[in-house]
Amino acid sequence: MKKLTLSLLFSLISLIAFAQMFNPVEIEQKLTVKGAEGELLFTAFIEEGWHLYATDIPAGGPTAATITFETIEGAEAVGSLQSGAGAIESMDPIFGMRVSYFEGEGSFMQKLNFTGGAYRLQGYLEYGSCNDENCMPPTKYEFDIRGEAAVPGAPQQQAKAPATSAVEEEPAAEAGEKTATELFSPLWAPVTGTMASLGSEGTTGARSLWVTFILGFGGGLLALLTPCVWPIIPMTVSFFLKRSKSRRKAIGEAAFYGVSIVVIYLVLGLAVTAIFGASALNALSTNALFNIFFCALLLLFGASFLGGFEITLPSSWTNKVDEKASSTTGFLSIFLMAFTLTLVSFSCTGPIIGFLLVEVSVAGSLFGPAIGMLGFALALALPFTLFALFPALLKQAPRSGGWMNTIKVVLGFVEIAFALKFFSVADLAYGWRMLDRETFLAIWIVLFAFLGLYLLNIIRFPHDDPDEKQTSVPKFFAALFSLAFAVYMIPGLWGAPCKAVSAFAPPMWTQDFNLYENEVHPASTDYEEGMALARRLGKPALLDFTGYGCVNCRNMESAVWSDSRVAALLNDDYVLVSLFVDDKTALDTPIEIEEQGATRRLRTVGDLWSYLQRYKFGANAQPFYVPVDSDGNPLAGSYSFDLDADAFVKFLEQGLANYNKK
Repeated sequence: MKKLTLSLLFSLISLIAFAQMFNPVEIEQKLTVKGAEGELLFTAFIEEGWHLYATDIPAGGPTAATITFETIEGAEAVGSLQSGAGAIESMDPIFGMRVSYFEGEGSFMQKLNFTGGAYRLQGYLEYGSCNDENCMPPTKYEFDIRGEAAVPGAPQQQAKAPATSAVEEEPAAEAGEKTATELFSPLWAPVTGTMASLGSEGTTGARSLWVTFILGFGGGLLALLTPCVWPIIPMTVSFFLKRSKSRRKAIGEAAFYGVSIVVIYLVLGLAVTAIFGASALNALSTNALFNIFFCALLLLFGASFLGGFEITLPSSWTNKVDEKASSTTGFLSIFLMAFTLTLVSFSCTGPIIGFLLVEVSVAGSLFGPAIGMLGFALALALPFTLFALFPALLKQAPRSGGWMNTIKVVLGFVEIAFALKFFSVADLAYGWRMLDRETFLAIWIVLFAFLGLYLLNIIRFPHDDPDEKQTSVPKFFAALFSLAFAVYMIPGLWGAPCKAVSAFAPPMWTQDFNLYENEVHPASTDYEEGMALARRLGKPALLDFTGYGCVNCRNMESAVWSDSRVAALLNDDYVLVSLFVDDKTALDTPIEIEEQGATRRLRTVGDLWSYLQRYKFGANAQPFYVPVDSDGNPLAGSYSFDLDADAFVKFLEQGLANYNKK
């Protein structure tokens, strides 16, 4: 029984390790021949949340789709591989260029001319795919198509093989090729069972819906404290308590009033998803035109909160709903009262709702807008029910006053600051270079400095109380934080990382003047060479499976590796071995391997490192980090995409401690 249990445990570990390795894209091929002309069509079916890059990717960007014919007989290729319809074009802020990709389903076409008689088309389609957190290594879909084409006027030849459009197994290794057993050393021994038992760290998903909910709830709490909402609360609660003789009924009506607010805003969130759809919401984050619109919208909201003007809905809407609420009774009347509140308070809640919807919509989650609005509405509805349950709390609640206007102005500064984040995407897309990193930081420094001066009553706006001369204690501490944040960003003008704003500021490569030298560079980009170096230096190695076209690999390097603790560990205590899975350098001789029952050839250096990651560690997504000793044995679990520098330091220190124990 004990042996059976251990066997089952080992099987589960193996299954968990294998589950890390998958291909989010399935390819189907179809060859159409009409006379002397033909078309080879590849149809790609893409997992939800992933995208497949098209053919027209600029140099230096992610992996573009390409086709390679290793054998072409009885035909010739006409032009290059072309992307089918439906490609999405958007801005990639990391690479600083516009890219095209497919979501859900995509296609590629290669036109051909046939000479007549037997033909053979043998080669592979290579493509790259990514989601919001990881990128697959360049993947090859191999094909071997044979048949006979009847071309009018062309001499007919004996077919070399029966016609088929299915992918066949590759022939045995040709002269000059090497097999895996002839090349790979003991350093390649699989460690998938050990890796599964050690576990992994990092994330692979989009923003957590809990985070979205908390963001919405926080926005609702801020909306409560604005002049358009807070004064209404005691009046509304008193209305319910006075209109009903039964306290229980009054509480029930107030609760229904709160539920009505939740329903109204939840429907708004669902409407955003229904109008745009999942794919469009995901594309918003890098679409230049949308980001220009978002920037203008947030600037408009910010100016409104600063007192430049009021954003209100047509008064006729409010009057009609109010009249309807007065002429009806029961729960319909209460629901219409809640709807009236949403219309009346729009001048204060509208900018907050707009900001929330922009943020959660571009986060890539289908249910993000609905979850965000649910959090917002719950926070907004909570006091109406709470004060109905405990009326005595109304006497202790803060009275309306100038503090509510201060909150509006602070929100105005924040919305203007975030507007620059969206303008930065469009600026990169069109190459205007109007908002380089130092320009962005300079504007933020001035904004938060002005906010601090406002909180100290040094700067005043027309709708502020002119008699307010003294600074309250809460405003003093808020001003202290704002001014300190402005000072914190000043070194960024000369290249300091400023990690607190790295998610919002333009990439470091846009910085014209950079004095920062705390950079990390790999000791080797070759596995065997890196292991030999680690053995010679008596240090552990950190294997960094990365890619030139891996967006989140660059994110990790800019946001996490720039941390002084991480840089010190990587430069002083580890031998960093970066293995680029999309390296196109051709191997001296192709390597034939057996994988999942099929024979494949490794043709490039990137193929080799991608196979190493799959074969030895049972994973195929990047970024992927694992500390090993000089014999290739893992010292800790793997680490994926996670911008928490503290977690990465802990991960590296654990590997180093286990190495020292050995």
